[in-house]
Amino acid sequence: MPDIDQTVDVAIIGAGPAGLTAAYLLTKKGYSVAVIEKDPIYVGGISRTVELNGFRFDIGGHRFFSKSKEVVDLWNEILPNDFIQRPRMSRIYYEGKFYSYPLRAFEALLNLGFWRSALCMASFAKAKLFPNRTIRSFQDWTVNAFGHKLFSIFFKTYTEKVWGMPCDEMSADWAAQRIKGLSLWGAVKDGLKRSLGLNKRPNDGMETKTLLESFRYPRLGPGMMWEAARDFVVAGGNSVLMAHSLERLARNDVSGQWQMVAKGPDGDISLTSAHVISSAPMRELAGRIHPLPATLGNAMELKYRDFLTVALMIRSEDLFPDNWIYIHDSKVQVGRIQNFRSWSPEMVPDPTLACVGLEYFCFEGDGLWSSSDADLVELAKKEMALLGLCDPADVVGGAVVRQEKAYPVYDDDYAVNVLAMRTELQQLYPTLHLVGRNGMHRYNNQDHAMMTAMLTVRNIEAGETIYDIWAVNEDAEYHEAGEEGQDAAGEQAALSSVRSVPGRLKAA
Repeated sequence: MPDIDQTVDVAIIGAGPAGLTAAYLLTKKGYSVAVIEKDPIYVGGISRTVELNGFRFDIGGHRFFSKSKEVVDLWNEILPNDFIQRPRMSRIYYEGKFYSYPLRAFEALLNLGFWRSALCMASFAKAKLFPNRTIRSFQDWTVNAFGHKLFSIFFKTYTEKVWGMPCDEMSADWAAQRIKGLSLWGAVKDGLKRSLGLNKRPNDGMETKTLLESFRYPRLGPGMMWEAARDFVVAGGNSVLMAHSLERLARNDVSGQWQMVAKGPDGDISLTSAHVISSAPMRELAGRIHPLPATLGNAMELKYRDFLTVALMIRSEDLFPDNWIYIHDSKVQVGRIQNFRSWSPEMVPDPTLACVGLEYFCFEGDGLWSSSDADLVELAKKEMALLGLCDPADVVGGAVVRQEKAYPVYDDDYAVNVLAMRTELQQLYPTLHLVGRNGMHRYNNQDHAMMTAMLTVRNIEAGETIYDIWAVNEDAEYHEAGEEGQDAAGEQAALSSVRSVPGRLKAA
């Protein structure tokens, strides 16, 4: 039998942005809450900040930008005095040359050469004149939008590194979500104006979310935000149980209460609650609900992409000014390289050292994932040399951070499988709420994950489903466009569109 038996209003699985947003807001409203988190040290999930000897590593890079006034206000409330404004700079590395992003027309022409540039524009024109009317895959969508030549240069290699699968096997949903709104003509026109010095206006994302030129960032990394949220929850009399993983979840048909068993370092604990909020991967959750859901098979078909960061401390001033560089080169395995000081100077404690993070996308258990830390550091040093970014002799230290289930995979069948599972759970268990990136198997940004939690808290408070969080658009304009936090009226209009037909949430 479990050693500890605790009764709370809401039990929360996962202390990432969605789980801790829910816990924070519920604590403010006076609810009793218990959060379980399997990591023994860090809260924040993929938005955590890992520290080693004073060096801080952001797991993937997290810009704090949202059009949502509500999200921005919450950020400011949780972390009122520790945001810094940072310039956004990222480039693409392709065939030994760097391409600015946003595009700069003359630079791109010079790097690609006249003939290849002409082929790109001819390919783009062909795609517009003779579009593919049957869009099924990421490749179909991107070729239609940019032409096959630009797809092969700027999308194919990097995307296949990230996802470990051919572009023609990825759902078009991924492209529609992450690249939507990016116009080739718009980017070229903007780049041409900037190249000629005719456009002095900061590119604040008004046109396209991927073109943001500045963002806010916690001075000690994004984990600072979630550590502050955790501290608020604990100070409010609630608990965040580290090193505790979900073992079993069952609902009492008579009382309507949930019984959760979590495995911790000192044995099992038991939590009883009226509501459960889960940001755990859908595949993991399905296997721990009892009785097992009929859609367990669908859940088991859901796939995830893992990744690891190899951080190198290098005897040098900063190697490059970018926040990150995308590596579109098939000769190396690294997909993206972070420059941690460009995120915040306080991430790197030694001014004589540069600190970069090489991101390798992999599957848990494969050759990369299973390699020793020492071998991975050697691989990173070798690839930095191949890219011409540093001399391996200047590397004075290294560390490896692994992140499982970083990205829910958008394959051909993911949407059908997600719909089947969530439909069953909604019908059987209205007091079980799925939130966040892995909880909903949707590639949400941090602010979108927070919004799913914020709306879930409103539903719990109302005692009925007044908001359908599945209708929160991952690419919603009120989150991504314009100046940060400016559109309260637009946000309210958008939120009204996700109101659902009321359904009772209270335990029977």
